[in-house]
Amino acid sequence: MREIILNKSAEMFLHYGFKSVTMDEIAAQLGISKKTIYQHYRNKTELVEASVFYVFETICSEIDRVCGQDKSPIRELYEIKKVVREHLKNESSSPYNQLKKFYPKLFTQLIQKQYNVMIESVTENLHRGIAMGLFRDDIDVFFISRIYISGMNSIKDEELFPNENHSIQYLTTLFLEYHLRAIVTPKGLLELNQFINEEKTIQQ
Repeated sequence: MREIILNKSAEMFLHYGFKSVTMDEIAAQLGISKKTIYQHYRNKTELVEASVFYVFETICSEIDRVCGQDKSPIRELYEIKKVVREHLKNESSSPYNQLKKFYPKLFTQLIQKQYNVMIESVTENLHRGIAMGLFRDDIDVFFISRIYISGMNSIKDEELFPNENHSIQYLTTLFLEYHLRAIVTPKGLLELNQFINEEKTIQQ
């Protein structure tokens, strides 16, 4: 039952926001009493924390799977974007911003964990891209990796990028292409353009 509660809670928090969803609503969706939830989670804060790190670890496992497939560094980044999109489901940045506003301590812990995972993944991706001749060998990996992570976090800021203007999905795609066009070699640019054209064909 604990895992069932966790799965449903994570789904609802991601769709509606961490502040918006109540324990009563979770219980109603599961067809159980609120008391049953409290037998497994002492309060909503504990359930939010469990849900956040459950989703985080799930995404990390999927990213590890993608990175283990030995894809081109360019295609790998797009595949990781796809994995994150599928797990987070909601294009709105509301859950992210609600977590930041109403659970600041938990938000800080998540960002630190996320940073540690991303910095390792992005750094390895950049080094492989350089070795394969897809990324320029004169780029500063330390600088580029941190600018990339900073940018990915910034596009979730509703003050900088209001939801009514562009979806998170659109902004992520735009930023990823922006990142890659800044560092690819002519060889890498050919592969990037080929991949983008393939994606456009699939979407038509």
